[in-house]
Amino acid sequence: MSTHRPDDGRSAGAEARSEAIAEEQRLEAAVETDDGRMAPTAVPPSSQSGRLYPERAATEPLLQRILASETMVAVLAVLLSLIVGGVLIALTDEQVAAASSYFFARPGDMLGAAWTAASQAYAALFQGAVFNFEGETFARMIYPLTQTLTVATPLICAGLGVTLAFRAGLFNIGAQGQIIIGATLAAWVGFTWHLPVGLHLLLVILAGILGGALWGSLVGLLKARTGAHEVIVTIMLNYIAIYLVGYLLTTPGFQRPGSSNPISPQLDDTALYPPLFGDTFRLHWGFVVAVLATVFAWWLLNRSTIGFELRAVGANPMAARTAGIGVTKSYVVVMLIAGGLAGLAGVAQVAGTEGVLTAGVAASFGFDAITVALLGRSTPWGTFVAALLFGAFRAGGVTMQTNTGTSIDIVLVVQSLIVLFIAAPPLIRSLFHLPEPGEVRPAKTGKSGKTGSPAATGGAA
Repeated sequence: MSTHRPDDGRSAGAEARSEAIAEEQRLEAAVETDDGRMAPTAVPPSSQSGRLYPERAATEPLLQRILASETMVAVLAVLLSLIVGGVLIALTDEQVAAASSYFFARPGDMLGAAWTAASQAYAALFQGAVFNFEGETFARMIYPLTQTLTVATPLICAGLGVTLAFRAGLFNIGAQGQIIIGATLAAWVGFTWHLPVGLHLLLVILAGILGGALWGSLVGLLKARTGAHEVIVTIMLNYIAIYLVGYLLTTPGFQRPGSSNPISPQLDDTALYPPLFGDTFRLHWGFVVAVLATVFAWWLLNRSTIGFELRAVGANPMAARTAGIGVTKSYVVVMLIAGGLAGLAGVAQVAGTEGVLTAGVAASFGFDAITVALLGRSTPWGTFVAALLFGAFRAGGVTMQTNTGTSIDIVLVVQSLIVLFIAAPPLIRSLFHLPEPGEVRPAKTGKSGKTGSPAATGGAA
């Protein structure tokens, strides 16, 4: 008669699963480093797309997974940046400076003044970016939110372009130039061609995508054919684009007739994005296009063969080449698509927000897109949310300065701090005592003294 007990079977099954997980992790490390013969990539797969093995997460407690996630690091980086920004606001406030003169007599006065200065500044920032409680009508109340979405639209498109390049292992800092070239070509089609409604706007959008894609593909071609580093190439192309549009706006083909300023003619009404909620708001249908671009980027990366190849190249080019994936082709393809997405940002500017082409059409959207992609952890929807946050900073900064006298530069300080903290995840994890990804505490100990978690069996090593 068998004496086998169910508990023994469960223990054996748990040990088998732990051993399988440990073997998967060893294989993952071997793929990332070519079996120890090369250093891991600068953008490892784990930070690009989360866990490569979702079944491994099922063995971790839910709270543990949340605390160890990259999303938690990003949220805490933003929170810490806002706290440091609040301290800087308090240090530069006149009431705080006056109360500090008798701090040891009444410390509460200075602390109260500091809290008032920081809270009022951030309340004004919220009021200018999300909801105006003092608005006389509902339209005036939600006007700040529409402003945030308007500013976020080019950030979303450009950020997606940077995100795609990151996932393929390329550091695309050329979104600024790609926006400019896309906007230039789109504006030219918008004010020189006179076409029916619908067709004209469609061709303007396609022209912007084409301009950005061609400018981005130059980076991919040089990377693939000559091995030129994409950072150097994109920096140079940014400068070329900036001076090229400045020159074009002084020529008869681009400069507004009768004007000595570097500004193009107004785009035809048929070439402009229609308002999304009427003429009361500046928000246009370009935001819907940005949402569709986010869906496209998500599908491309997670549901298409091209996206799989791009992620494989980003994880390890040598292993991808061994598997039969064309690495050089992937470089060209990803920069072509990334440039096209950045070109959409240029279209949002000339066919939506501005209606004309100027030398400052790209503002700082191309460089902010890098921060947006980093904050979004190089995922399409994460980039979308990060762009909304930065759009809120831009839209609400003016109201904060007007209502409280706090310099709008504090917004730039907070954005810079976000970049600093996002670039140093170990700092955030140590400050808030967060567990490392894959670090699982033993949940249950069997009679044999072993646990069923990867941490106990070496799976997290």
